[in-house]
Amino acid sequence: MAGLPEPLLDALRGFAAVPRVLVALDFDGTLAPVVDDPARARPVPEAQDAVLRLAGLPGVRVALVSGRSLSSLVEVAGVPDDVLLVGSHGIELRLDEPGDPVALDAAELARVEALRAVLEGVADGIDRVWVEPKPAGFALHTRLASEEDSRRAHLVAMEQTRAELEGLTVRRGKNVLEFAVRSTTKGEALEHLRRYTRADRVLYAGDDVTDEDAFAALLPDDIGIKSGPGETVAPYRVDGPEEVAHAIARLAELRSGARRAGTAPRMES
Repeated sequence: MAGLPEPLLDALRGFAAVPRVLVALDFDGTLAPVVDDPARARPVPEAQDAVLRLAGLPGVRVALVSGRSLSSLVEVAGVPDDVLLVGSHGIELRLDEPGDPVALDAAELARVEALRAVLEGVADGIDRVWVEPKPAGFALHTRLASEEDSRRAHLVAMEQTRAELEGLTVRRGKNVLEFAVRSTTKGEALEHLRRYTRADRVLYAGDDVTDEDAFAALLPDDIGIKSGPGETVAPYRVDGPEEVAHAIARLAELRSGARRAGTAPRMES
């Protein structure tokens, strides 16, 4: 397929023949272009179609793995219930059986409220900086702020949270600083999904610093695809969401073609 490196195409051909696979995908910057208003983000149409096709194929489980809260991911992704969802970097899970994705104890709730006060105080003092609630913490967004104000917001937030609260998990993303009272990573979430789906191999695509934990959790026969620029441990790289869409669409074609030809992989129970 045009625009994809041949080594990645070769890897997709081999992956398509594996009996049971997990296709796990970040959302913002991977399936959807990054936009100033996160609520307006939507997947590239080709990516949306490919996700739906893959989710309907035997032996394939599809998961979206995001730093967004689960409710936000549900709103923007528009995927059916059989697509597994991971929100808040693994703190929230929507699997096949319904359940409470997050249950904070009283001490954690108190820390969340203290964190809220600190971060809202930072945002109130700096123009075009805002705080997004997360189930176990908050994200401090600076995408709309000037470069100077963004640096200042990050510096003040780090200083004040260190002074007020110990043991927070802090993640740096693109124009965002996230604080949580629980510690988990996309790598841990991916390992959980691998076990849950009993996948023989995993494909993971992501674009941000937090996706490196997921890439690091991949095994030698898995596929890791970095979307966009930046240092990465992923073995493959594409330019952005349009090319990620091409890659998963090609995978859907390869898997569907094997079924039509009667050579689809057999799954062991």
